[in-house]
Amino acid sequence: MFQDLTVPKLRDMRDRKELTIVDVRSPSEFAEATIPGSVNIPFFDDAERAEVGTLYKQRGMAEAKRRGLELMSAKLPAFIGEFAALPGKIALFCWRGGGRSRTTATLLGLMDIHCYRLAGGYREYRRWVVETLETYRLDKPAYVLHGNTGTGKTAILRQLASEGYPVLDLEGFASHRGSIFGEVGLRGSNQKTFDAELLEALLRFERAPYVIMEAESRRIGKCSMPQFLMDAKESGVPIRLELPMPVRVRHIVQDYRPKEHKDACLHAFKVIKPRMHTPVAKEIQASIEQDRFDVAAELLLEHYYDPRYEHGADRYDQEREKLVRARTEQEALDGVRAALPDAT
Repeated sequence: MFQDLTVPKLRDMRDRKELTIVDVRSPSEFAEATIPGSVNIPFFDDAERAEVGTLYKQRGMAEAKRRGLELMSAKLPAFIGEFAALPGKIALFCWRGGGRSRTTATLLGLMDIHCYRLAGGYREYRRWVVETLETYRLDKPAYVLHGNTGTGKTAILRQLASEGYPVLDLEGFASHRGSIFGEVGLRGSNQKTFDAELLEALLRFERAPYVIMEAESRRIGKCSMPQFLMDAKESGVPIRLELPMPVRVRHIVQDYRPKEHKDACLHAFKVIKPRMHTPVAKEIQASIEQDRFDVAAELLLEHYYDPRYEHGADRYDQEREKLVRARTEQEALDGVRAALPDAT
């Protein structure tokens, strides 16, 4: 037999490294949104799920179950084998804690593989995320990293995160760089994934004395930040990062890889082209088309991003600002680190 778990109990056991969470939904459902840290062992693949779903609608539950049994029986040894290879305990879930997870748990039990099941499935996890974020109160200060486009803010935050600092990687949660070019080379997350990643990070840092985040707008790609984070940004301690233009241009070219994503860059540029002075816009487009990406990046920074950043910089309290003026990436990292209190 299997045992049902609540969302808090599931998370507690996961955080104590006691189990592996398995999403038994189809690959496309898993790709859309899942519980962070889960692995995907699909009960049905996308085509099988569509076939069974169509049968259910057209010919009823009995016919759908019969076809589902046929599909599963052919791949049962391999399916069970994937679970047997997992280390430690197993907790599984499907969309709403129904047929797929119940059948999987029963099959595993027949093979003496004990497992847990998330009561209510992914739908219950999503409900918990939404309700928790709606009532969440950030009771600690935020250190907010500001800086012109290309100053390497995201790279610095990720390095600090690797050192154990309490970083909220908002662009990582959104899989978007937060600009009109932000999805170039990235898939882009949806709101469900963003919310889950954000909440998991917030709960992970509950005992931290502060959090660190980048000064993002409310909307990052397809995702929106909750109001309490916007409030934390406005009231937080600003750290402003400055780097020379050549270093910023190099960051842009390295991060966006325009040679690999030339069409996407051109498509993104056409969105902002009408907002720019015509001769400059023509030169930028020509530079991208001719693979002169460093020229295009510098022109974009000088004529589009920097003026908009300077306008926005007037909106926060510059008296509390900690300025980091650096010549290199290492100086920038060291300067930001020095501007932060001890995180322990």
